[in-house]
Amino acid sequence: MNYNERMTLFARIGFAARGLVYVLIGWFALDVAVNGGQPTDNQGALGALANAPLGNILLGICALGFAGYAVWRLTEAITDPENRSRDHKGKFERVGYALSGLTHLVLAVAAARLALKQSSAQEGSPGDQSAQSWSAWLLEQPGGTFLLVFVGMLLFVVAAAQALKAYKARFDELDGDVPAPDYVRWIGRFGYAARALIFALISWFVISAALNHDANRAGGLGEALKQLRAQDYGAILLGLVAFGLALFGLFSLIEAKYRRIKVTKPNFSK
Repeated sequence: MNYNERMTLFARIGFAARGLVYVLIGWFALDVAVNGGQPTDNQGALGALANAPLGNILLGICALGFAGYAVWRLTEAITDPENRSRDHKGKFERVGYALSGLTHLVLAVAAARLALKQSSAQEGSPGDQSAQSWSAWLLEQPGGTFLLVFVGMLLFVVAAAQALKAYKARFDELDGDVPAPDYVRWIGRFGYAARALIFALISWFVISAALNHDANRAGGLGEALKQLRAQDYGAILLGLVAFGLALFGLFSLIEAKYRRIKVTKPNFSK
């Protein structure tokens, strides 16, 4: 098995791991919508896996998949094998690949530490505390308020991109000899719409933290779900978003099997 084949396999495992995590997040969020309680984010979902039968094995597979996915995305961002930098859209996509790669690298480390029992499983949404920590660090830097607003705006652009993907529902990367079925596109459409809303809320939390110079206003996925539950008709609203996040997980599992993945070995000598 050559480099490209190995990395393609790891990327597919990464999609499958992401799918499993989002299905868990959606399931736990649906339980919160019905019964109340604290929502769970990506790291909280990994913590739930640690307590499941064969949890360490599942976490080890997730760590491997997340690491492979991260390397694939970072390679796309750094070496640009498909020459996406020819226009502004392509340059933005490369920034998105870099952010995705770094995010999944963090998840890979978290999953590996849980699998090796080097850290204890955390329930709830530990990502909220992380968001507050790096927001506080940024605010302490010269021009920190501007930097944090910039991060918030970047997250809003990501939300807009997710919403556009939900609206267009092309998903050309799934088209093989025949186009992807309509029901698969609707699964992806609902999943990306839910993610767009979550990213928009996280963006607002970060911008609010910057404008008020209060890092405690920042938050991640868990805080976004919590705020949805707190609204009028919050149970219904959170239930719909939870269903959408679970569908995004299902769509990721479909991608793990059918997505066209192009992996090019990086050549830094160019």
